Amino acid sequence: MYKKLIIFFIIFQFSSLLADNNALFYVEYALKNNPKLNAERENLKAIKENENISISEFLPSLTISGSQTSTETSNIVDQSGSLSGNTKRNTETEKISVDQKIFQGFQGYNNLKKSRLEFEKAQNEYKIVEQDTIQNSISAYYDLIFKSKSKDFNLANVDLFERQVESDKSRLQKGEISLTDLAQSESSLAGAQANFIKADTEYTSAIAEFERINRIKAPKNINDNFEISFLMPQTLKSALELSSLNNPSLSIARINLAISEKELSVEKAKLSPSATLNYSKTENKDLSATVDEDEQETVKATVTWPIIQGGKNFSSIKKFKHKKEQNALLLVDKENEIKTQTSNSWSFYQSAESVLTSTEAQLKAAEIANEGITLEYDSGNTRTTLDVIQSRSLLLEARISNAEAKKDLIISKLRLLSQIGGLDLKALKTP
Repeated sequence: MYKKLIIFFIIFQFSSLLADNNALFYVEYALKNNPKLNAERENLKAIKENENISISEFLPSLTISGSQTSTETSNIVDQSGSLSGNTKRNTETEKISVDQKIFQGFQGYNNLKKSRLEFEKAQNEYKIVEQDTIQNSISAYYDLIFKSKSKDFNLANVDLFERQVESDKSRLQKGEISLTDLAQSESSLAGAQANFIKADTEYTSAIAEFERINRIKAPKNINDNFEISFLMPQTLKSALELSSLNNPSLSIARINLAISEKELSVEKAKLSPSATLNYSKTENKDLSATVDEDEQETVKATVTWPIIQGGKNFSSIKKFKHKKEQNALLLVDKENEIKTQTSNSWSFYQSAESVLTSTEAQLKAAEIANEGITLEYDSGNTRTTLDVIQSRSLLLEARISNAEAKKDLIISKLRLLSQIGGLDLKALKTP
């Protein structure tokens, strides 16, 4: 018993550690529990059935019908005026009918193609929601890391200023600094405390947003490692080529045009002749006084050709021609839109990389400067209280800027991958 409890505890602790330190864990959880994504999955299954419905148009249909009639006749008077007795009669009819469509002017063929295109469209709609879910989940994860680090930086800054105020009070009593210097330290402490309160509020908001998106409680000890690897396009040209091939919104625009073409073909096919073949077998029992039972077999071929329908058919053709032209124009517009969005995402990605490099240099310089100025100030050298305050403010700003730049780089990668249609679990798991 105790052995099982120990094993369970170890597994639980390992699972908790994994959950607290793995962005992929939260992405998979969000993908499994996001109601909008689950709704798209059900929609995908429903639209898949349209293909089976279209295929059924090519297959024969079988109908079985039957009836039973009971007739009672009374007060029968013949031509001579004599009244005869009542009669009662029961009849049964059973019928089997098989219908097969021979030709429909390619309506069935085009409807089948249309249903397959609609399923492909639904797959791309699902992919859009999936990409949004992944992007939102990872963004919330790294925003939580950033807000946590910002809170920690500000808390450490408050601690430093509290110690400086205590130190300055002691130095003021010794006459090493003026009352103005102490006032500057106290003012900086108040400002640091205000910034910490703001950072703590933002961290609380980030927790709420994380839990809303991932639908799971935010971890207490989140991994502060910003590194996450993606296979990114190396040039803007390759990014544009990939987005042209794989962007789901662009694919939907192309599919809409193809669907409108099939719809137009279906409407044109309605003007063509159609042929059907019917076979039926009917069995009648007690059909009449002279015939007790009979069977009938019928084979019937029917050809129909609609000629005039009050202009309805021609108007429908014109309607779908306009719809096709509309989708063609929308496709051109979507191509331009995706090209612009991909270029912007690429620029944002390149800019984020440059900003991260700059903030790393800024942070390194700020750390060196703050360490030197603090040592000079503590040794009673020429450095003033204002110099220390400024160096610490610059160090805090550099730390926060560097953490934010790391987060922005991750988000820029997600944004670009989403544009080229490459944001999925496989991309996340690729080392």
